[in-house]
Amino acid sequence: MLAFSTCWNNSRHTDGEAMIDEILEFGVDHIELSHGMTVAKLPGIRKAFADGRFTCVGVHNYFPSPVEVMIDAPDAYEYTSHRASDRQRAMDMTLKTLEIAAEFKAHYVVLHMGSVPMNPSKWTKALTSMLSSEDADDVKFTKKRIAFIKKREKLSPLYYARAIEALETLAEKAQELGVRLAVESRSRFEDMPTEREMLRLQQHFKDHPAIGYWHDFGHVQLKHNLGLLNHDEWLAMMNPYVIGAHVHDVQWPARDHRVPFTGTLDYKRLLRHFPKGAPMTWELSPTRQAQDIREALAVWRHLFPETVSSTR
Repeated sequence: MLAFSTCWNNSRHTDGEAMIDEILEFGVDHIELSHGMTVAKLPGIRKAFADGRFTCVGVHNYFPSPVEVMIDAPDAYEYTSHRASDRQRAMDMTLKTLEIAAEFKAHYVVLHMGSVPMNPSKWTKALTSMLSSEDADDVKFTKKRIAFIKKREKLSPLYYARAIEALETLAEKAQELGVRLAVESRSRFEDMPTEREMLRLQQHFKDHPAIGYWHDFGHVQLKHNLGLLNHDEWLAMMNPYVIGAHVHDVQWPARDHRVPFTGTLDYKRLLRHFPKGAPMTWELSPTRQAQDIREALAVWRHLFPETVSSTR
């Protein structure tokens, strides 16, 4: 199912109806309502929805954005935080998001599960800089990557336990409302969960119908580029759990949220791991141009017509 995220144009609009209408001009009427949305846009979104102009395929936590957060910051509050007040705020905002998702008849809510306390500048960003350097030293890069993995694994248990605890509470509300919790693959290895943790998490909840895996093509490709996983093999492993995906491309080594077909991703190879009808939600940077998106959508529709059919 081809869908499109308001991540692309949210920041350019003060009116939710106009924001929805701009996306509809691409010929896509399945829309994911993304994070960073102000409460002021809700009336316009509700009007467009009530008029039947779009189907809300999903919602990205937190929606709407916490009123006290002045920027688009989906990680402002984390389930893994050392502050109990932040963990509670994360839970309260997610429960509100689930209620709104149910109002819009969304199929899923995308969740970020938190992080471990490691400085990305010292680890993921440093590794990326080493990878992109013209005089990259493979031995130094490999040693630093191994040190990163070991340190991250040592820190993991407390923060993983907090993420599981949060999901156990949220899953009951999600099941009650008929919305699935889509735990997203993240772009930084400091984030929760890593791929090993994601597999454990999905196995932990394998019998719970409200929890599944949300694949982000760009995020996983960034880790593939760092040698932390193999993108194709990872998707094959996650096939039993996958709900859908955020679609965007990556320009080597780490510029993601690019327009599909402008980077390095082999969609034809990777899409074979998805169940029929899974949401393929384009999540693009606000800097991407409408004409480039329009052209890429035409290519996508030609190459993957099975993902385009409407369920409305």
